[in-house]
Amino acid sequence: MIGRTVRNRYQINELLGEGSTATVYKAQDTRLGREVALKVLLPQVRDTVRKRFFQEATAVAALNHPGIMAIYDIDQEGDMHFLVVEYVEGETLGAFIPSTPQQVVDIGWQIAQALHYAHERQIIHRDIKPANIKVTSSGQVKIMDLGLALPPDAKRVTAAGMIIGTPAYLSPEQAQGMTLDYRTDIYSLGIVLYEMAAGQLPFLSDDIPALLLQHVKEPPPSIRSINPNVPVALENVILKALEKNPTRRFQNAGALAQALSIVLTGSEAATQPSRALPSERPMLRVAIADDHAVLRKTLVNFLSEREDFIVVGEAGDGEAALNLAVELQPDILLLDLNMPGKGGLDVLPDIRSRAPDVKVLVLTGRDEEWYITQALKAGAHGYVLKSASESDLIDAIVKVTQGTLVLGKGVAEKVVTGMLSPSPNKLSETERQILLMIAGGFDNDTIAERLSLSLPAFIESLARAMDKMKAKDRHAAALNALRQGDILLDELHALS
Repeated sequence: MIGRTVRNRYQINELLGEGSTATVYKAQDTRLGREVALKVLLPQVRDTVRKRFFQEATAVAALNHPGIMAIYDIDQEGDMHFLVVEYVEGETLGAFIPSTPQQVVDIGWQIAQALHYAHERQIIHRDIKPANIKVTSSGQVKIMDLGLALPPDAKRVTAAGMIIGTPAYLSPEQAQGMTLDYRTDIYSLGIVLYEMAAGQLPFLSDDIPALLLQHVKEPPPSIRSINPNVPVALENVILKALEKNPTRRFQNAGALAQALSIVLTGSEAATQPSRALPSERPMLRVAIADDHAVLRKTLVNFLSEREDFIVVGEAGDGEAALNLAVELQPDILLLDLNMPGKGGLDVLPDIRSRAPDVKVLVLTGRDEEWYITQALKAGAHGYVLKSASESDLIDAIVKVTQGTLVLGKGVAEKVVTGMLSPSPNKLSETERQILLMIAGGFDNDTIAERLSLSLPAFIESLARAMDKMKAKDRHAAALNALRQGDILLDELHALS
């Protein structure tokens, strides 16, 4: 075929590749003076393959997107059937495995946007894999080889239950021969992104039935266990695309594109939401700090199921929570108060100082008025108890990010009651600190020195505190304050 001119128009200059159904050549369109690719169908292919070959042309010819290879014409010369398609100069995506997180985001965003465009026009690719994606020297992604693409009015050309696609990238629906919708492409793209990020496929087997069973039954291994440099947020996005149940995946490729666009703070991708679909509500980037791993994972799973949230990081102590807020700059940080080392209250002022744009929603089991007051004084934007319902928690997260102060059920009542009906026996902060140090075993002189009080002022404050606690001596006053929650055991532990 090299040197031959087809239809007195296409001069074939170079062999680009050979497959089981077609051979691809680089050619010159002598009429329009441009390089094209000719995909020539092999003469021995079955009739069903030939039908899919023509289906590719009809499915893709109407598409006009920079991320999708254009089809210019379908023609034949004698018994030779061929497609005239856009010639794409570049490397297949296989050359980008493994990739940096930035490359995964940039390339994945482009693929997802192109797929969303096709899906909106009821075109399902059905064979997303690295070999079918090229990246040009300028970084432009091109989805190619829509030979399995399924247009909305296409007649089925395969038997019901027949598996079509590449086994390593098949969705669970494809592996089971089920009816497909556009979410099958989202799963396949998830496999591609996993491979780019981890440097290997999530499911590996030389036995095809075993591989298909893995797609259907086995969860993919953690990407970060293979490549710790992958950000938590990026891993969460990829794993959501790989949900076995299509209803738990991103419900459209545009949502996947948007999720990818916000996982890397400060990156070029972070500027791309403006290119995302205007009808999509912006995703909220959430970080979670809680030392209870089971609860934290439950929250991660719950929020990750929603289209409007993406969990970008987790922390198990106060110091890690501070670093998380500063480095990732999430939209909102869910912060527990009692954690090992520095607790939430200890780091909250630093978070507000070093990450002023991060909203902080305290999510805790502590409902004591002192904790509530201290958290709000330290700059928390909301305070919700862990006993809150899922809907109340979602509502609190959204409202806090919108700039509203949120006090959850059981919290607002205490704050309002304390403000409107302050108890005459309520300790001042100085009196409270005195009783706290007494409970901690400090003598009067040491307490006065620590609080910068003269001895007469100290004695006067102690007398008022004893009177309010209805106690006859300093130790009884401290014990009563502890019993009614004016001083806390956590504060005593911090003194020692």
